[in-house]
Amino acid sequence: MVGPQADDFGDRDQNHNDSHAPKGSLLALCAGAIGVVFGDIGTSPIYAFRETFAGHHPITPDPMHIKGVLSLVFWSMMIVVTFKYVFTIMKADNKGEGGSLALLALINRQTAGAKWTAPFAMLGLFATALFYGDSMITPAMSILSAAEGLKYVSLGFSPWILPISVVIIGALFAFQSRGTAKVGAWFGPIMLVYFATLAGLGVMHLTKMPMIILDVLNPLNTFYFFYNDGFRAFVAMGTVVLAVTGAEALYADMGHFGRRPIKFSWLFFVLPALMLNYMGQGAMILTMTPQEAQLAIRDPFFLMVPDMIST
Repeated sequence: MVGPQADDFGDRDQNHNDSHAPKGSLLALCAGAIGVVFGDIGTSPIYAFRETFAGHHPITPDPMHIKGVLSLVFWSMMIVVTFKYVFTIMKADNKGEGGSLALLALINRQTAGAKWTAPFAMLGLFATALFYGDSMITPAMSILSAAEGLKYVSLGFSPWILPISVVIIGALFAFQSRGTAKVGAWFGPIMLVYFATLAGLGVMHLTKMPMIILDVLNPLNTFYFFYNDGFRAFVAMGTVVLAVTGAEALYADMGHFGRRPIKFSWLFFVLPALMLNYMGQGAMILTMTPQEAQLAIRDPFFLMVPDMIST
């Protein structure tokens, strides 16, 4: 996203080591962060669960695999997003700014130009290159996956999915030039409704099988998945990673909204909404016959929506 001007979020606070201090109430900053920071990881339920079971290396959607994959998703979010980014990396800010280059500048300042800092500089540039690559791939993946839902409204939309995705991507990149403040103001309410919908759909199916929550929280299901399937479980981990794609935005956009709004938004709203939806997808599949599950696993996210709403 294009960075905001100083007037959008606040100026430098001389009493806090010149750190970036975004202006606004905590709730307003949380809403803006939800609209900007979590858009990428927020679309992962559309395709992550599906690709794990019905991707290039499919696995059987039986109780053991579903519980193992969902537990793997939950603990991946806890370790990669919560512990790594929220509780660890976001503390390493460079005067309130985050991101690979900000972290590189912080390292250079702390090491005072020592000779052995060159490898760190290369790692920082490499991380920045990866971030740019991710920012090119994931918008297309997220928007295309979302647009595919139109075929459940009417099959006549199928030939238009790709053109519609291209138009949406073009419009988003054109709109982001107005600055992060305006993007957050526009997309904050939209994403609030979106995450609330994710949670609502998940709860609707979890009521049919609430005990799956305990299975997801139990890390032994993850270990049993690896013990039982070995290399296939390792390959499945490559698609489970899709569930945490976009996590780097928490650190990269920290200077726009501040650490506390991003932290609170993740812990108390985004993470619960995502996990409720993932568990709802698993519960829906587990209530089906094996034959029905094999068909539904090809697109479980959109099949969560009741027929009276989708039609």
